[in-house]
Amino acid sequence: MSVYTVYEPPLRPADALPDPARFAFVRDGFSFWAFLVAALWMLWHRMWLVLLIYVIAAAGIEAAMYYAGVPRAAVAVVSVLISILIGIEAATLRRFALTRRGWKDVGIVSGGNLEEAERRFYDAWVRKRSAKRNEPPAPPPASPLPRVPQSPVSSGVIGSFPEPGAGR
Repeated sequence: MSVYTVYEPPLRPADALPDPARFAFVRDGFSFWAFLVAALWMLWHRMWLVLLIYVIAAAGIEAAMYYAGVPRAAVAVVSVLISILIGIEAATLRRFALTRRGWKDVGIVSGGNLEEAERRFYDAWVRKRSAKRNEPPAPPPASPLPRVPQSPVSSGVIGSFPEPGAGR
C-alpha cells in the first residue's frame, strides 16, 4: 500500500469552496522519474526554487571536484549518489514546493494505487463536509456540578499501605 499526503490548493478569488479536481496527492517513497531525470521532473512539477538550488549545488559540487583533480569516475559516482538522493527525497521536495505556494496539507491517505487513495480520501472528505453542514448547534456550556460532601477519613487501611499514625 502506498501512502499519500493530500494538499488543497489556495482558493481562487471566484471560488467559495476548494475545487477537489485540483487537489494534489503526493506519494511517499522513491520516485524513479526524479532519480532518472531530476531537472525535468522538477520542471514538470513547477518546482522552480528546488530546481535552482539543485542546479547550483550540482554544478558547484562537480566544479569543485573537477578543480580538485578528482578522477572522472568519482565525479560520476557522486552524480549518481545525488540522483539517488533526489529520488529518495522527491516527495519531501514536492511537499516543500506546494506549501511554499500556499497549498494546505489536508490529510494523509493510503491505498493500493492513486485511484484507490483518491476514492478513500474523497469519501471521507465528503462525509466530513456534510457532517459539518448538518451538525446541530453546540449546546450551551453546562453549569459546574454541585460539590458533593466527602465522608470523613477512616483510620483503616486504604490500599496496600495504612495511613501514618492510624491504629495507634
